[in-house]
Amino acid sequence: MKQYRLPVIMYQPSEETENKYMAEVTPLVGCRAWWNTPEEALDNLRNVAAEFIQSYREHGQRLPRAVEDSAYELVGPKTPAEVMVYV
Repeated sequence: MKQYRLPVIMYQPSEETENKYMAEVTPLVGCRAWWNTPEEALDNLRNVAAEFIQSYREHGQRLPRAVEDSAYELVGPKTPAEVMVYV
């Protein structure tokens, strides 16, 4: 299973972010999540990023190079923290 360490930008609440925290993975255009706290925005962003990556695969599209370059394979026993998409 591949894991990804993706760069994230966190935006403070503002009118542009619907007065919520917004987290964004810039190499995946449009990959954003909003929520009331930074932690909740990141949790939601992990799910959104995983769905983006899955959608690329299902449609036979190549992932952006920055995303591919962040991938790594797990070796040895897996722990719950290792099976999450890292963003």
